[in-house]
Amino acid sequence: MLPDDGAATAPVRDVPPGWCDIVGDGRMGGALSAALRTAGVAVRGPLARGADAAGAAIVLLCVPDREIARASAAIAAGALVGHVSASADLSLLAPHERFAMHPLLSVVGASARFAGATCVVEGSTVRATGVARALAARLGMTARVIAPEQRPLYHAAATMASNYLVTLEASAEHLARQVGLDRSALVPLVRATVEQWAALGAREALTGPIARGDEETIARQRAAVAAAAPDMVVMWDCLVAATRSLAAAPAGVAR
Repeated sequence: MLPDDGAATAPVRDVPPGWCDIVGDGRMGGALSAALRTAGVAVRGPLARGADAAGAAIVLLCVPDREIARASAAIAAGALVGHVSASADLSLLAPHERFAMHPLLSVVGASARFAGATCVVEGSTVRATGVARALAARLGMTARVIAPEQRPLYHAAATMASNYLVTLEASAEHLARQVGLDRSALVPLVRATVEQWAALGAREALTGPIARGDEETIARQRAAVAAAAPDMVVMWDCLVAATRSLAAAPAGVAR
């Protein structure tokens, strides 16, 4: 068990001894269980939702946001309890000493490459924050602290960078299929674009007709989209407007 009293203000430099229980047997729960075990942490789990994790020093809840409070209420007293949500408030874990750690990466299978990713952490005490940092470090992630009131905006950025990117690529794939091309034809373009954005930033990575000021091509594209996929026109127009703003921005400015 983690000690009580003044230890809550003591800095933590590594994962404390004792069991680290992972509650939640979904993709994140399975991936974190495997990765932490490989990193030398004494892991039990992934355990089914509703487990009390009796005897654990640390409990990490890998459950949907709407289930965090209920899962936390089932945990035996004495453990330090954390969740992996990007935006859920720490108060959902009360009255436990508590923390949050959100790996900034997409987990689509039982395994994930955590090393090199950013992990946003928060804690109710110095010790809790330290444990979150230590868990992140064991997995090769860089821990970053964000103010609680900024977490929803942080999550919005992550959602746009990942989930909405997939939606955008699905739309591109739909258009490409109508001219006989499948997803694989677009993959090298997408990869190169993301790599250029990562290396240069948005403004410098921008190419294409809007960056060149080619209004005739822009008009032809819109007409083609309107004919082939009229339900996409609103999204298309929004993207054109946003891209015009980006193209007009000074170098080094995202938008």
